[in-house]
Amino acid sequence: MSSPLHVASYNIHKGLSQFNRRLTVHELRDRLGTLGTDIVFLQEVQGCHGLRASRFQHWPGRPQTEFLAGHVYTDFAYGKNCVYDTGHHGNAILSRHKILSWENEDISSHAYESRGMLHCEIEVPGMATPVHCINVHLALNEGGRKRQLAMIVARVRKMVPDNAPLILAGDFNDWRVRVGRYFEDELGLSEVFETHHGRSARSYPSFMPMFQLDRIYVRRFNIEAAHVHTGNAWHRISDHAALSAKLSPT
Repeated sequence: MSSPLHVASYNIHKGLSQFNRRLTVHELRDRLGTLGTDIVFLQEVQGCHGLRASRFQHWPGRPQTEFLAGHVYTDFAYGKNCVYDTGHHGNAILSRHKILSWENEDISSHAYESRGMLHCEIEVPGMATPVHCINVHLALNEGGRKRQLAMIVARVRKMVPDNAPLILAGDFNDWRVRVGRYFEDELGLSEVFETHHGRSARSYPSFMPMFQLDRIYVRRFNIEAAHVHTGNAWHRISDHAALSAKLSPT
């Protein structure tokens, strides 16, 4: 029997505090280290940024994905989504376990907002089949999100076997809390906070969470625990709160 799988999802705001005043990526790495997670889904990860690297004295000398993985997460994948003159950012997955394959699919709904869907297959000791992990950061407008949700469903139906364990996490920008029913009907997914606590987690803004934007959806897992990480040590480092969950395969 496999051990519980501990996962987290976090929009890290490019390793900067609210309004981009302070570099927080070093604190962020320390806070992630306290969670003891096996797999982390990160959104708004800065791949590189020439201007910020020169502005902030302690800007890491390597990409944020690699820096945040450190000596804890042996495998990682980065999906470059938004590219501009000074650099690029996207989604990342960090894992203590072997990433067997990964692909980043462009799910941008229009030319002015680049979005991606990072899909990894991860070999988890004790589990008979790889865990499919999909990390997303959806559009700000509802029309764009609807098109992106359809693309997520199409990919899962095409690429993820019905009996395979699946984790779909990220920043869904779902202000009206409508996504959960859609995923339940179309893919048989459960949201960990709705299942464990009766409602989605309030995760934004981090200093006084009011909106339920960040989610962790699962299939072929039982939910043992689900936590929102708030408080001064957390809201200093991003405008979103981090979510974590402990899962056991069914």
